[in-house]
Amino acid sequence: MTETIFIDAIEGARVAVFKGAGNQIGAASTPKMLAYILDTHNINDEVVFCSTMDFATEAGFADDRDARNLFTDAVALRN
Repeated sequence: MTETIFIDAIEGARVAVFKGAGNQIGAASTPKMLAYILDTHNINDEVVFCSTMDFATEAGFADDRDARNLFTDAVALRN
């Protein structure tokens, strides 16, 4: 059985990747680092965005869209 991959905005204006609930495998503040985490853990399929990705200012981002933008930029680097 494959673990669900969760993407969440966390304190310090970072985007964290979780393999299964509560099992953080990495966090990044730049698209390049996030792309590295996704590549290293071979994450290529569907992910689930946690609610903080829509309310990123609560995690220290300047704008609520910034966490999703960071993720989108990381995915673009991988293609």
